[in-house]
Amino acid sequence: MPETVGTRLGDVAPGLELPPLQRQPGLHHWNRYAAVNDEFVDIHMDDEAGRAAGYPSAFGMGNLQWAYLHNLLESWLGEHGRVVALSCQFRGPNVRGQTVTAHGRVTTVEPRPDGEIRVVLDVWTDDQDGHRLAPGEATVIIGSPAGQERDTEAAP
Repeated sequence: MPETVGTRLGDVAPGLELPPLQRQPGLHHWNRYAAVNDEFVDIHMDDEAGRAAGYPSAFGMGNLQWAYLHNLLESWLGEHGRVVALSCQFRGPNVRGQTVTAHGRVTTVEPRPDGEIRVVLDVWTDDQDGHRLAPGEATVIIGSPAGQERDTEAAP
């Protein structure tokens, strides 16, 4: 079982690879995602519409790949950190029958004066053949000064 960042904080260094998160999306995933986001678009539900758009079948929403990347980071951090930025570019669709895997690799580790650690990561999803679908970058903050709670909704 992969350890969270909190149990192996000393191991967080450039080059560290996060434990991958793997999904086998299909219509059942896309339908649930569409229901939550009110995104019932034919190309995501109907193979003929996907083919008419130039794809081999219906395909998943790009933001679902973004969600997989966010899940990867949250699973790695546990309760020991927070995601402060995540971006990606949708370069390939996740079509029916694919295995989509979310990956992350630490590129920068910066201790901060307040005791927290800012970590920048390259993140991406790829398919079972290694084709990158959504490359991007994330920034997370690990740790918090003892006894201080963070309120990310508070006004400045």
